[in-house]
Amino acid sequence: MEVDDVSVREQLFHNRVRETFICVLLFTCLYILSYLILTHFKKNADYVTDDIEDATANKIALWLCTFTLSVAVCAVLLLPISILSNEVLLIFPHSYYMQWLNGSLIHGLWNLVFLFSNLSLVFLMPFAYFFTESEGFVGCKKGVMARVYETAVVLLLLTLLVLGMVWVFVALLNNHSARESLYDMWEYYLPYLYSAISLCGVLLLLLCTPFGLSRMFSVTGSLLVKPRLLENVEVEMNCAAFEEASLSRTLNRGSTACWVSVNVEPLRTQYLGVQAKRIALEMRRRASPWQRNLFYPLAMLLLLALTVACVLMVCFHVLELLFDETAMPSGMGDPRLGTASFSMFGSLGAAVQVVLILYLMVSSVVGFYSSPLFTSLLPRSQDTNLTQIIGNCVSLLVLSSALPVFSRTLGITRFDLLGDFGRYNWLGNFHIVFLYNILFAGLTSACLINTLTWAVQGELIRAFGLHKLPLTVSRTTIPLKLLLANGLSKIQ
Repeated sequence: MEVDDVSVREQLFHNRVRETFICVLLFTCLYILSYLILTHFKKNADYVTDDIEDATANKIALWLCTFTLSVAVCAVLLLPISILSNEVLLIFPHSYYMQWLNGSLIHGLWNLVFLFSNLSLVFLMPFAYFFTESEGFVGCKKGVMARVYETAVVLLLLTLLVLGMVWVFVALLNNHSARESLYDMWEYYLPYLYSAISLCGVLLLLLCTPFGLSRMFSVTGSLLVKPRLLENVEVEMNCAAFEEASLSRTLNRGSTACWVSVNVEPLRTQYLGVQAKRIALEMRRRASPWQRNLFYPLAMLLLLALTVACVLMVCFHVLELLFDETAMPSGMGDPRLGTASFSMFGSLGAAVQVVLILYLMVSSVVGFYSSPLFTSLLPRSQDTNLTQIIGNCVSLLVLSSALPVFSRTLGITRFDLLGDFGRYNWLGNFHIVFLYNILFAGLTSACLINTLTWAVQGELIRAFGLHKLPLTVSRTTIPLKLLLANGLSKIQ
């Protein structure tokens, strides 16, 4: 009996060591990747200044941002890893090489991501911001530790302020619960705060994702070579080259003659625009017919198919919410992987779920940076200061940590939430979940229809040459008969 107990304890010990090693290896890879990304965008002048104290503070803040960004990437991969792990165990149920892939590993990964995401959001990122802005208390010796002391005090006061505001809000809703939360903060107070933060993240995804799904067409189109109807690329490139040469001569004469009364900035801006247009036309001329006429339509059709699939799955989930109680998002205590697929279409459906989850995340990021409120946060290569990096890391962490709840609430996957992700208070509210699905389907459909109609109208106007008219012409003032007549005359 004692030998059996020892063998069981040894097996548990080896399982724990193996899971810890896998988690550390995964997080190390993500940390290196995040550091390379931030190094590409950071402004090098902030880290090579003459003030050694400022440079050290900026490096410490950059390390904290790298940790936060790696946690955000890991949060994005939570659901895809869980779904794919379940399908792999279904395909290889008795494989010796797949014994390390089990429910305990996945559950521990979800708990670690939840812990580190809240730690980064509540403590590390505020600490990094206040640490870079602090200088130490007056009368104290300057240095890094003086900044640490000041940052710790400011962060403590901010924590007390936030907790006090949340307690007052809870007291307004339920006095009895607020009184209990003073004695049992860990079990009620902090989960309530986490639930409010997750709700804000899910609401942000609701606003950014439909807009991002519509913006994905224009962003993808800017990266590919577009086919143009009834257009001669050679003629347009020659016109752009002549205009560029004329503006270049004008700028050179202005610089040599030292014109004082002429403002050269508008001419320089116009010259840069014409130069960019010429370069784009040269790329289109060098592109093969496959690139011009096949890749772009296929990419647009793929984006359209993914968007329509998301809307249809959400509409189907709305019907499920009305007739099936199990469609509500809920937590799962013990994930039994390898017992059944989480998609009615098997492994193919699970692969589609993974693609849709990643597509929704990319679309939400595109929509976030395309929003007028957050355009200033858009990072620029080698020209992003530390404050912008901190803001970007916080924003990406909020979006990514809400992605599992977002995907499960919309019914993109039937994989239930693990760990503390399933303990949010608002997940059991039918009215919130149902209204959320309706709003997402409605906003996405409206943005998609608006984008497609404007895109088709713009392509027709550009193809038939109406964009060269001297006056600004809206799409409501151009009848379809005029477009068709102009197109037929060009063809003839």
